[in-house]
Amino acid sequence: MNQLWNEIVEDLPNNYEVLSICFRLVLAAVLGAIPGWQRELTGQAAGLRTHMMVSLGAAVFVMASLEAGASIDDTTRVIQGLATGIGFVGAGAILKSKQDHEVRGLTTASSIWLTAGIGTAVGLGRVWLPLLGALLALIILSALGWLGDKVGPNPKNGQTVGIQSEAPATQRDS
Repeated sequence: MNQLWNEIVEDLPNNYEVLSICFRLVLAAVLGAIPGWQRELTGQAAGLRTHMMVSLGAAVFVMASLEAGASIDDTTRVIQGLATGIGFVGAGAILKSKQDHEVRGLTTASSIWLTAGIGTAVGLGRVWLPLLGALLALIILSALGWLGDKVGPNPKNGQTVGIQSEAPATQRDS
């Protein structure tokens, strides 16, 4: 029992490492919340909690490999696995309607994919890159989404260019 306790105590990080790990995990969750918050406000299926969990999960996978002493080559394989795995999660967000043959969920799938990238960057110890990525995601999802609703093609009513009324959240690309 004493040997087990010694192994546990020896594995504990020092105060700086604990602070660094906590900061990075919280940062990953907060930055993942940025696109998630926008998706939540527009009533999409994958919202705040989903995006936060994806970002946090990606950070944990990357940080775990680094904490285990993995080489940069091994860590890039972890990142490749994350990109592939999150692609399957995103694919689950994409639906094709049989009635009107519309594909929905591409924006949500791409925001989930981007959120995994944000978490991965935070897990690698970067701060400015995922922060900029999260802010750009918010601009793309909010401002450009709003602009696309106001001016642009609307095949549903035959209008090709002009001012349109905002569609309900359930009819927008998710």
